[in-house]
Amino acid sequence: MDLGIKGKTALVTASSGGMGRNIAHSLAAEGANVVLFARSEDKLKAVAGEITQQHGVRAVAKVGDMRVGNDVTALIELMKAEFGGLDILVLNTPRPPNPIRETTEEVDMARWDEAYQNQLAGVVQVVSQAMPLITARGWGRVIAITSASVKAPMAHHSLSTVFRAGVTAYMKHLANEVGASGVTVNCVAPALIETPHRAGSAAYSPAQAEARKKLTPLGRMGTQSELAGVVTFLASVQAGFITGATIPVEGGMVGSLF
Repeated sequence: MDLGIKGKTALVTASSGGMGRNIAHSLAAEGANVVLFARSEDKLKAVAGEITQQHGVRAVAKVGDMRVGNDVTALIELMKAEFGGLDILVLNTPRPPNPIRETTEEVDMARWDEAYQNQLAGVVQVVSQAMPLITARGWGRVIAITSASVKAPMAHHSLSTVFRAGVTAYMKHLANEVGASGVTVNCVAPALIETPHRAGSAAYSPAQAEARKKLTPLGRMGTQSELAGVVTFLASVQAGFITGATIPVEGGMVGSLF
């Protein structure tokens, strides 16, 4: 299937590793040029090199913090200069503060402020500056990576749930406002996806890791490529009648009907 995004320009935030990196690779495999934006210069340059070598598209790395207005402005100017605009915006964000805690133990307001800046404020900052580039082209895709906890809150994840639910509401408002410009806006809500930081973490014992697999009818964890594939489809021409939606990628873990 031709997804129709060859030659399009995609921006992926928080793309120096993990989900962001894999999403950038998936978009590039379909022929999209990619702009990578994150705080780690060495990692960003490495990912850009991988993408160019493996997929033969343009990959531009821009170091910056999506929470900082001047950094985002510099990113916008780079995209104007290098690509003349933007077609696809994937809003990945840094992880909430560690360690995860019970909600009643989340009494440190600095952690709440950090989670707000990472999960919600940075998204608003990027969208507010990037959206004119997308709407000017009369076609576009905006995809925010949230969490399955926005549909069914998970224990110890209040910092993530509260602000990612805010992102979900923001994306719904945005979808209603920019649809007439040919732009779709959706969220992808993952859970139980294998990630490098989890693989190297002592957060789960072997027994706990096995128990987590049983949380889904499929009896396994999801892969990075499965998540990236859903994001890439939502970026495609074929997904043109999907907007304002939250697509779960959690193996059926959430038991709700909708």
